[in-house]
Amino acid sequence: MRLLPSSETTAGGQVTLRGGSAGASAGRRGRTTLAAIAAEAGVSLPTVSKVVNGRPDVAPATRARVERLLAEWHYARSAPRKQRRSGLIDLVFNGLDSPWAVEIIRGVEEWGTANQTGVAVSAVRHGNARPASWTSALASHDTDGVILVTSELTRAQLEQLRSGGIPLVVVDPVNLPDPELPSVGATNWAGGLAATEHLISLGHRRIGTIGGPADYLCSRARIDGYRSALDKAGIKFDPALVRHGDFQHEGGFVRGGELLAMPDPPTAIFAGSDQQAFGVYEVARQHGLRVPQELSVVGFDDLPVARWVSPPLTTVRQPLAEMGRAAAQILGELIEGIPPRSRRVELSTELIVRESTAPPAEPPATPPAGTAS
Repeated sequence: MRLLPSSETTAGGQVTLRGGSAGASAGRRGRTTLAAIAAEAGVSLPTVSKVVNGRPDVAPATRARVERLLAEWHYARSAPRKQRRSGLIDLVFNGLDSPWAVEIIRGVEEWGTANQTGVAVSAVRHGNARPASWTSALASHDTDGVILVTSELTRAQLEQLRSGGIPLVVVDPVNLPDPELPSVGATNWAGGLAATEHLISLGHRRIGTIGGPADYLCSRARIDGYRSALDKAGIKFDPALVRHGDFQHEGGFVRGGELLAMPDPPTAIFAGSDQQAFGVYEVARQHGLRVPQELSVVGFDDLPVARWVSPPLTTVRQPLAEMGRAAAQILGELIEGIPPRSRRVELSTELIVRESTAPPAEPPATPPAGTAS
């Protein structure tokens, strides 16, 4: 049965809405909701948002059905966003206390300069109390679109942005992104594979790894690559050699210390970020171990400082600035109403060999029995 927005008076003088519960709920509030229209049309809320905001990537029959319901329900539409552009996009991070973030910013800023678009940079700390608070702030000011970096996006937050007609692109999403949501990342699995294969090729067999937070997709992909390299080489996987840090110096220092304190410590450590690798450098120094003579270390990111530390860090280059530019380019196309050519873009990683890796040290020779020490 099709919902109708009008009401009728019964014989007893009661006013009732004709239609289902979604229409009745909207009527009680005195305002039609997009969710109610989506339910009546039999489509998703994002599809209705696309129609409201004049996006081209909707099937003609679906568009006609939604437009008819919008008219019947007298939905009040604001002016299309493309008619009131601010020339500003938002770049939102989970945290800004990292040179990794600076590289992403650099790529987005380069795109913004070339396209006469300002970039507003902010950081959010996620909590459970107000899950959509930062999206409310974005929806309240004139932004043409949002790039969200290494952050978790809840369904409520996504729907709030979509209902406001705000285009969104995510970079290295923490959780599995909505299949319709454009995202940009790097070949994390291939990077973890290359880093571990490099250490294996040097002769290492006991290789530790320090990933980022266990629930980060990029962290899990890098550790999966590490494990695949071990399997390929016929080396038994030892879960005791896997630790999860925070992608910061502290994570590498603390988790690296745990690995080096093992009765049979690893001869090499693949750290899931350059900053964690620098933390491993420090804990190795405190244990009296020389890098790479007694401990090989590989990072991930290839931050500019990686070539200047001592010894220069072997690492997996992640094209951070290029990832920022790619995300901004996709966002710019969405703002123009151009559907993305691909919903998921992955840029290639590359192993950069420097001086922090070497063959494992030869164990001290055991003197023959009966030989005086």
